[in-house]
Amino acid sequence: MRVLHIVTGLASGGAERQLQLLLRHLPAHQHCEVLALTNPGAVADALRAEGVTVHHLGMRGNRDLGALPGLARQVRAGRYDLVHTHLYRAGLYGRLAARLAGVRTVVATEHSLHPGVIEGRPVTRGVKGLYLAAERLGTTTVAVSRQVAQTLHAWGVPPARVELIPNGVDAARYRRPPADRAATRARVRAELGLPPGGRVIGGIGRLVPGKRFHVLLEALAGLDGASRLVLVGEGPERSALERRAAALGVRDRLVLTGERDDVPDLLTALDVLAAPSTEETFGLGVLEGLAAGLPVRHSACPALDELPPGAAPQARRIPSEAAAYTAALRELRHLDDHCPDPLPRPPAVGHYDIVRVAADLGALYDRLVRP
Repeated sequence: MRVLHIVTGLASGGAERQLQLLLRHLPAHQHCEVLALTNPGAVADALRAEGVTVHHLGMRGNRDLGALPGLARQVRAGRYDLVHTHLYRAGLYGRLAARLAGVRTVVATEHSLHPGVIEGRPVTRGVKGLYLAAERLGTTTVAVSRQVAQTLHAWGVPPARVELIPNGVDAARYRRPPADRAATRARVRAELGLPPGGRVIGGIGRLVPGKRFHVLLEALAGLDGASRLVLVGEGPERSALERRAAALGVRDRLVLTGERDDVPDLLTALDVLAAPSTEETFGLGVLEGLAAGLPVRHSACPALDELPPGAAPQARRIPSEAAAYTAALRELRHLDDHCPDPLPRPPAVGHYDIVRVAADLGALYDRLVRP
């Protein structure tokens, strides 16, 4: 089976990284290629290094309608059995191009949809209308959580056209023998300039307003001077966070790593993962923290909300307020003398293991393409 994944861009974002993980674990008989409409960044380089063919369309913007004929020609030339789109712009152009090229099976994954927000932007009447028009050109829309599926249903997408397949976490990458984990922890702390002792709080995600990382800066100001905050990711809010940290007097206690490919290594340096975002459609960072054996304090995680209460005893939901995070982090007193041994891996991590998720997606492909 020949499959083409069309994605808006391939910079380091959650949807792009998720696509990279899926391609590693999809069944061998499903040969996959990737086409980026624009911005073939770090994930494109990583995919090519792993042997995946990556095409670049070179679109100049959301309204570059002149790119559509070229996209349709490229889809037709590849003789694909299935086209799978990711993110809003790719969903619009990709589904239409697939139909123009004669591809009968078109899947789209909805990665980031809230009732009034899509991919961090407000949903206008025009945006919603275009989305629904494009959705009708597809075969199936994959929702990464029940919350996303419910929003699609509320928009009028028939339940029969929606398939629930969650995001996944590469659980195997976070399993470390105790000696290896201790050595990695010491190395990473030295690299980041973190004290060998002292409390290290971490956050994972793009530096955008929706992640609410300013809440963690304000919480850090209420903790002792030995505490540090490490934010793993990059984005347009970086300068604003640095200015806010300086105003709070904690700039020397904030570490911004930028985009990194070694997130499992970085998590060994942390004592707790904190996620104050209130606009998550899944909560992958929370799952990564749990896979690394960390206690987690979060404000929104649909992935955990959809599981039984005992699926992640190390995680606790708290309000997205500085006072709540300060209090919650102070309660973790054992972190002052935290040993590098991880907490037991909770059932939630196994439930969302990428191996299982990729198998479910591969089975969907087979079911849809089968005559």
